[in-house]
Amino acid sequence: MALPDNICCMHNLTLIMEFCGKRGLIHLTRHVTAVWPNGKQEHYRLHCFADLASAEPFKDHFGGVMFDPKRDRENGRARGAWHRKGEYKRILESGPLRVPEILRD
Repeated sequence: MALPDNICCMHNLTLIMEFCGKRGLIHLTRHVTAVWPNGKQEHYRLHCFADLASAEPFKDHFGGVMFDPKRDRENGRARGAWHRKGEYKRILESGPLRVPEILRD
């Protein structure tokens, strides 16, 4: 699951860790740079689960974008960018998570 990096910090990170811990959802975090056709870039934090069934409760609670590294990174390259389609839209809220005021423009 992919969420903007600036929404996964401070108190929001605590919410994510507590949610996963209480449910026994084991996951790893990674980062990726999302790039849109107009050249806009944004850093995303990936919450990587072993399978789709483990990711579903996270997605249902926090939202986010389903991310498949084999499909979404440049030919599956570990350091490849995430080429997004469509128009860039900044995400300030996702489920109970909010970008902290200090990080808003």
